[in-house]
Amino acid sequence: MAANEASRFTTIRDRFSIPGIAGVVALVALSPLAIALDAEKVLVIGWVAFVAMAVGAWFGGRSETTNAYRLVWGYGLASGAMVTSAAMFLLPQAMGLGQGAGSARLGGIGVAAGIAVGYSSHTISHRLTHVETSFDVTTLEITAHALSAGLIIGLVYASMPDPGYLLGLAIVSHKGPAGYAAARRLARAGKSTTALLLPAAGVGLTAIPMALLSVPDAPAVKAIVFGFAAGIFLHIAMDFLPKCEAGSEIDEVVQLQEGAHHLLDELRTHAVASTIVGVVAVVAAWMLV
Repeated sequence: MAANEASRFTTIRDRFSIPGIAGVVALVALSPLAIALDAEKVLVIGWVAFVAMAVGAWFGGRSETTNAYRLVWGYGLASGAMVTSAAMFLLPQAMGLGQGAGSARLGGIGVAAGIAVGYSSHTISHRLTHVETSFDVTTLEITAHALSAGLIIGLVYASMPDPGYLLGLAIVSHKGPAGYAAARRLARAGKSTTALLLPAAGVGLTAIPMALLSVPDAPAVKAIVFGFAAGIFLHIAMDFLPKCEAGSEIDEVVQLQEGAHHLLDELRTHAVASTIVGVVAVVAAWMLV
């Protein structure tokens, strides 16, 4: 009997990630608090990020092969939307707060710091992929990224006087293609894709508490905050630009198909088109809202 119970638990553990389920439960528990304290916008953004990554992971985990066109368009649309959102909504705030050039320079320092921190954390965390560990490094990297992005989103929404949904939704637009790509990697390794439920919930888990904090109403502080947020999201957006070069993730997918060289050249056109469409979509949405 004990052996049967142990075997049943092992099967459940392999099919369902306990940290993933715990992340969903925590997000559900935080939701009433967000509603009670008027943080509905961050709540909606957190849940949109969750659904986007969960749906992307669902498709990625059930696909027999990785669709290169789908991957390029997902990355391109998300990257274009994120670049435009950071440039339209965060950079003007960072550069326009306060009086004189001093605050603008503080905003510029924040941008530089955000890009440097984003690049450094991404590069250092990538070293974990070469270390033998008992946990899945792909899931750990994406979870750390989601939690940190949620911190920044929550801080921005706590600082802005009347933020709209467009900024946050565009910022988390990369969750769908990120979930799809991560699920494909996990599926190829024979691992459960339900582990991605934790990073899917990660944005909401940190964004909601941060949005409830009181941010000092000092122009210099806000300039640095918005500059840092812009830098972080610009780094993420640039990192998600579809790279159709040798050794890239898209190249690895293409090499599994016939006519790889010709297909990679064709995908470069799709990469440019998808990024431009992502830019235009955010500008059009802003003009119509």
